[in-house]
Amino acid sequence: MYELLQQLLGDSILVYVIGAALPLLFILPYALVTVLLEMKVSAHMQDRVAYMYTGWHGVLQPVADIVKLLQKEDTIPGVADKTLFRLAPYLVFMGSYAGFAAIPFSSAYIGSDIDLGVFYIVAITSLAVIGILMAGWASNNKWSLFGAMRSAAQIVSYEIPTALSILVAVMITGSLNLQDVTHFQDGGFWNWVVFGGPLPLTQKLLLLPFTLVSFFILFIAGIAEVNRTPFDLPEAESELVQGYNTEYSGMKFAIFYLAEYANVFLVSAIVVSLYLGGWTSPFGEFMSGPIWGFFWFVAKGMFFVFMQIWIRWTLPRLRVDQLMYTSWKVLTPFLFVCIFAVGFILVV
Repeated sequence: MYELLQQLLGDSILVYVIGAALPLLFILPYALVTVLLEMKVSAHMQDRVAYMYTGWHGVLQPVADIVKLLQKEDTIPGVADKTLFRLAPYLVFMGSYAGFAAIPFSSAYIGSDIDLGVFYIVAITSLAVIGILMAGWASNNKWSLFGAMRSAAQIVSYEIPTALSILVAVMITGSLNLQDVTHFQDGGFWNWVVFGGPLPLTQKLLLLPFTLVSFFILFIAGIAEVNRTPFDLPEAESELVQGYNTEYSGMKFAIFYLAEYANVFLVSAIVVSLYLGGWTSPFGEFMSGPIWGFFWFVAKGMFFVFMQIWIRWTLPRLRVDQLMYTSWKVLTPFLFVCIFAVGFILVV
């Protein structure tokens, strides 16, 4: 992609500015669509009509919500650490946005085609933990601090099953570069890692139960990583008012909101890239190419965004002890079994 921009614009800093801004051009409309989707899905599940009056069937309501947030007074508590309070939302969004650099949206576009792409995403998104802790501490509010501490404990705990489930896919594909991982799965849905990858039939059948378990655990751990229900203890409204962002309003609250929805797609994109063929067509050569690749990638990603919305409005919130039990005593042991089994099958 950068080579094409250099041909059009020459070797200038503008090339890198445009390349870095492209994910933002996706995130902004995606967030508006997802807010509308979340409200409509939840309304249908609860037999309501949701947004109906702002635009046709309420399609302009997310735009109205954003305009309302931007017009609100940007308040800072008098007892807050003002420097850290201002910095926290930007740090959270930076961690989310930087993760999109290694996501392959199609065969023609990936922000940074680095060999350690998955490792980079896991590392850079950890910035969000620092930002959340900073927001909770700087607010000088006990509910904000409780929410920040919960978030840090939760994200650190669920990074273990996330990394282990990523490791299963890396063992099969032999690469940490998401573009290479996607090319490995090209040729149709039967070559996707979730079904054992493009390996001999005997190996595929032996790998199938372990890849399926790893795939589901990666998705579950991803939900916990982005603090979505049933793992939304850092923002538990019935316990902590609004959690770590209780004291935020206006533009800063909107940035937290945008970072959360960006993370929802980022988690889905990682699942899609590692286990579901990324931008490859599920029908082999049919409906393939750079433009179709972008369509397939976004369609698969939005399916998992929908699944996260569905789960949010279906399951109750876990208790703190249940949250930790699920990570350390359920997901992690299962993944150790999957890693040893996959390694044994691939080698022997």
